[in-house]
Amino acid sequence: MSDQKPVRLPDPASVETVLASLQAQSADAELAPALNKAFPGFSFSTAPVDDFYWRGDARTLLSADGTRLGDHRAWVEKELAELGGDLTAFWNRHREDGEKFAEWRGASAFAFAPTGPGVADFVQLSLGREIEVLAGPVVDPDYRPYSADDLLEPTWVSRASAAEAQQLAGPVYRLRGRAGGGVVHMRSFLARRARIEREQREARRPELENRIICEVGPAGTRDIPFLEASPGWFDFVPRENRFFADWQRSSACTHRIFDHWAFDIHDLEHRRRREIGFIPRPLKMPAAKLALEDGISVHRLIERTEAIDAEVGLPFAWFFLMTHGHWVDPDVGETIAEGLRAGRVRLPDRDAAVLLAWADKKYLF
Repeated sequence: MSDQKPVRLPDPASVETVLASLQAQSADAELAPALNKAFPGFSFSTAPVDDFYWRGDARTLLSADGTRLGDHRAWVEKELAELGGDLTAFWNRHREDGEKFAEWRGASAFAFAPTGPGVADFVQLSLGREIEVLAGPVVDPDYRPYSADDLLEPTWVSRASAAEAQQLAGPVYRLRGRAGGGVVHMRSFLARRARIEREQREARRPELENRIICEVGPAGTRDIPFLEASPGWFDFVPRENRFFADWQRSSACTHRIFDHWAFDIHDLEHRRRREIGFIPRPLKMPAAKLALEDGISVHRLIERTEAIDAEVGLPFAWFFLMTHGHWVDPDVGETIAEGLRAGRVRLPDRDAAVLLAWADKKYLF
């Protein structure tokens, strides 16, 4: 945060007003300054994430000469209605007319601003950086559509990247994460995550107090109360909270977490149940995945994890990449934990404590 005391936390409507004010030619450079101006006392940084997507809700029809003719879906439905739903007639009418459609393509971006010294003291904005491109013809010129869905969700155009298509507009920034994740104060979110978990588990107490399970042991089988077999069931700590707690008590704590990770957040109601959580997204990734190879020694694994830390520029980075599961195989963590217990390898005390606690009670995203 800057020296100026914050006046208010960002809210979705105000953020959207800021995003709408950006000009395409300067949007990238002006995003953070515009947010800082709109929200005094905050100091925003921004980070892109390479997760190319395209939107199916905002396509535009263009004539052969490039004139915009309106909404693509509305035009397709109107044309089909005039032809009585005859797909062959629609295809024959438009396969050589030269009409095309435009669509918005983009990738995720995040903006962060600290609100205090703690690991979770920051605001995160989940954004999309999008450009409008000339996507392709309104029908596949070589194949007749099988259904109206084929026309409404075109699959015959190349979407390898937005950069390869003719750009018509943008870039623009849009607020994403409508399911409660567009604008989040992380400390408040984690408190809400823990509270909802406690409430949902407590609501099941009467059911679980009466549940009996069958335990199989050397002496045979016996029926025991569920809560006797699971004594820590009401003390469960969500993986999201553990991720932040592990960061705080590990060697990584000397770095701001949002310099290395963004968080895809959801907070919604689904089938009358509150679902809340996030998936961490690394902003800095190693060039190759670290997998547990047959015959590799734990000492060699330690060397490779140290190489990942150096590559990413973060102590104990490999551990947090492992909790995601894509860049470091969880088996690597289990093997190093076994080596720690056997005294064959060492880690800094704080990192060893985090890893051993994880090995005893694993969490993954």
